[in-house]
Amino acid sequence: MRIESVFAHCDIPCKIYDPVSAQIAGLTVVRLLSLMANLSANEKTSLENQHEMSRLTAQKEEHASLVKSEIATIWGDYFKKNHLEQYSEIHDVTHSIMAKASTCKQSMAIDRGLELVELLNDFAEIFWSSKSIKCERVVCPYPPELSIVRPILAKA
Repeated sequence: MRIESVFAHCDIPCKIYDPVSAQIAGLTVVRLLSLMANLSANEKTSLENQHEMSRLTAQKEEHASLVKSEIATIWGDYFKKNHLEQYSEIHDVTHSIMAKASTCKQSMAIDRGLELVELLNDFAEIFWSSKSIKCERVVCPYPPELSIVRPILAKA
């Protein structure tokens, strides 16, 4: 039996990459850190509070992991040699996101989450610039009400 080699270009269909999933996951990390801080400020350590803290922690871990997965996929599959030459800072930004997302998993410090969102915004700016699409920063209409980078899309 002979097995033939198969070659593929991308894990997902080309041209549908978008950092917004990672950005929303980053915003979720910040929101969860905020909820955790509020809960830890409660002097009662009831079983219900412990349960809620466990749930929040699990979700924070999941969303920080989602950030890493989404960014690694875009960095590894979308950015090609010509992009890497033009946007050489993408390596450092990507590495910083990976490290910061790990720090968010290890910590309850909201500042770390805020730094993660800013790094994700930097990544989004580079991504959209590589597609010659202008961006803008807008405040999200939901907690934690932080600014995020989004593309300015043509009106239909």
